[in-house]
Amino acid sequence: MKHTTRRRRTAAGTAVLGLALTATACGGGTSADSGSGSQKLQGETVTVAGVWTGTEQKNFQKVLDAFSEKTGAETRFVPTGDSLSTFIGTKIEGGNAPDVVMVPQPGVLQQFADKGWLQKLSARTYQKAGIHFAPVWRDYGTVNGTYYGLYFKASNKSTVWYSPGAFEQAGVEPPESYDRMLETGKTLSESGMPAFAVAGQDGWTLTDWFENVYLSQAGPGNYDKLAAHEIPWTHPSVVKALTTLGELFADKNLVAGGGAGALRTDFPESVEQVFGNEPEAAMVYEGDFVGGIVAGDHKKKVGEDAKFFPFPAVGDGKPPVVGGGDAAAVLKAGKNPKAAQQLVEFLATPEAAEIWAAEGGFISPNESLEPEAYRDETTREIAVSLVEAGDAVRFDMSDQAPAAFGGTAGVGEWKLLQDFLRDPSDPKATAAKLEAAAAKAYKD
Repeated sequence: MKHTTRRRRTAAGTAVLGLALTATACGGGTSADSGSGSQKLQGETVTVAGVWTGTEQKNFQKVLDAFSEKTGAETRFVPTGDSLSTFIGTKIEGGNAPDVVMVPQPGVLQQFADKGWLQKLSARTYQKAGIHFAPVWRDYGTVNGTYYGLYFKASNKSTVWYSPGAFEQAGVEPPESYDRMLETGKTLSESGMPAFAVAGQDGWTLTDWFENVYLSQAGPGNYDKLAAHEIPWTHPSVVKALTTLGELFADKNLVAGGGAGALRTDFPESVEQVFGNEPEAAMVYEGDFVGGIVAGDHKKKVGEDAKFFPFPAVGDGKPPVVGGGDAAAVLKAGKNPKAAQQLVEFLATPEAAEIWAAEGGFISPNESLEPEAYRDETTREIAVSLVEAGDAVRFDMSDQAPAAFGGTAGVGEWKLLQDFLRDPSDPKATAAKLEAAAAKAYKD
């Protein structure tokens, strides 16, 4: 990872002049924009909206506090709930828009840009992104040639977390294939511990399950086509992936509480079911951010009390690497545009990333952040695996879709996969419903 970072820093250093010449077109302002610490912002308040709650919100607040100390600006974080696009739209209509929004989905970023809600990011942010980040992250933040979103937080969504004690008691090892993972789950169940805690109440976790199975089984080419809706959700590869996933959902011995229990379990509760004081399952699938909840909420030591293994290969496919991230975007309707731009400039620095990295539950796409900044070896390994995956990484598919299909509670993919968790007996029917919802959302 250090070698890769060093190489990109050198290349970026030789390109600074070119970035300065092109920055005005791609970002707002000029290359003479000052840094976040060179202008005092006393008396100004920056309101930041995002989906984070609990430990994630507390850790991000420490980043905001550092910005306040550096600039004098006050900061305020407002949780949006899962329906971020609805929340922001309502705030804009009511004349009470936040200044910065942390957007967790490229599809929503594009939606906001198409609606004319976003300001171009400053030329200084554009330059920093070119120096500190791999090109793919700046590409994900660009809509129709304009740079709107700075990816501050990334995630590796191909990690399965497990209780070493439960594995030891059942006499099992971390599996290296999907079939073996199900066999391991059955052994765990026979030892008295259900295999998986599934957060079915939060539909986004179910999309992540599907995407890992689909990427490994159908391959990157089909993944890209489905993400762009260039093939329908009724495609045989989709039905096959749903069938594979349904084998897990249908087995009450594999899912703690069965489908009905999973649908009453939200994401934090699913982590608690594995790593709380009264464990109810041996494994929970989700991204690297599980580590932050384990350490912050449950005071367990990551790497000892909680370990992970990569999401295993499905059939003849390769192990999947699905990534995600949260981009900082500046709203035109915000009341403090100068302070908002300076906050995003600060978020582009290794200094800002280091603050959350020290707290855990965080991976930065900022390649200038030294691996030693992460608080534990486990997180370090996850970060390295995401970086080293290179072009094999695929951004979370539902995050690339229109919000009405891939990013809103109670509708679209979230709702239909919850229905599938409740009754996984007819993958073809579920695929048809997914296609109907996707076709409408992409058309709109």
